[in-house]
Amino acid sequence: MKVLITGGAGHIGSHIADRLLARNDEVCVIDNYQTGRRDNLTPQEGLRIVEGSIADTMLVSRVFDEFMPEVVVHAAASYKDPQNWTEDALTNVAGAANIAKASLSAGIRRIIYFQTALCYGLKPIEQPITLTHPYFGGTYDGGSSYAISKTAAEMYLTLSGLEFISFRLANSYGPRNLSGPLPTFYSRLTAGKPCFVMDTRRDFIFVDDLVNVVIKAIDGMGNKGYYHVSSGSDYAIKELYDAALKALDIKSETDAEVRARGEDDVYTILLDPKKTNDDFDWKVTTPLEDGIRKAIEWYKTHGITQTFTHLKGVEK
Repeated sequence: MKVLITGGAGHIGSHIADRLLARNDEVCVIDNYQTGRRDNLTPQEGLRIVEGSIADTMLVSRVFDEFMPEVVVHAAASYKDPQNWTEDALTNVAGAANIAKASLSAGIRRIIYFQTALCYGLKPIEQPITLTHPYFGGTYDGGSSYAISKTAAEMYLTLSGLEFISFRLANSYGPRNLSGPLPTFYSRLTAGKPCFVMDTRRDFIFVDDLVNVVIKAIDGMGNKGYYHVSSGSDYAIKELYDAALKALDIKSETDAEVRARGEDDVYTILLDPKKTNDDFDWKVTTPLEDGIRKAIEWYKTHGITQTFTHLKGVEK
């Protein structure tokens, strides 16, 4: 199979590429390396890497014409600077429109998209959240540029008429992840710096579990439309911090400071994964502590020079 992965040098995209290459599929990656890493992909037979932005219409058109993908996995997203609305709109909205239009012209079999659970807004009207929940609770109540632009992209995907699956995600973590609290905890703890934790809860899904369901979708399982990829359980960020301490074998003399969440953050978003469990015969199998240990082993080996967040005013 020939699979095009946008954002293929990032946390999720690179793991999908590895899995496909291991079974001898052909993979073409587009990435501008704003948040992806060059060492996430190993040059090998069957892999093509194109450096550039999906906001570049001519580049996208050329890649589709030359590679002729059968399936597209759209994992590229801008989230590096929460105040850079223009870049978010260019990459997440215009870029997604470019990918959708090119996919239509190429007659691809299926496009797979990754949506943020923050599409449901900062005040979800139900917990756990089902797939019938309206965008932003039916009335936009604030949030991040990231959530706005990712949701607009999903709307364009729906408008396109393409055969698509949109996976609305819990927080993916594991090796190669540079966003969210875990890489920040690692960076600060290994440097002997104090940490703080936000007064929030999150559903965490290990990247290998996520890739398992994505591969099933690439191979044709599931029906056109929307799915939740989540464990169905949430954890306090403090629990993640404690698990990081354990994985690092660090005995902290003081507890991490607990801070109130910011104006563009939500206390918890707990997604109902039943449809995904049923349609894909899938569920999360990696315990949180095991996943954190594997992530930290990767951080130790590869190092972290930057971490990212789509939230305003969150210290790195």
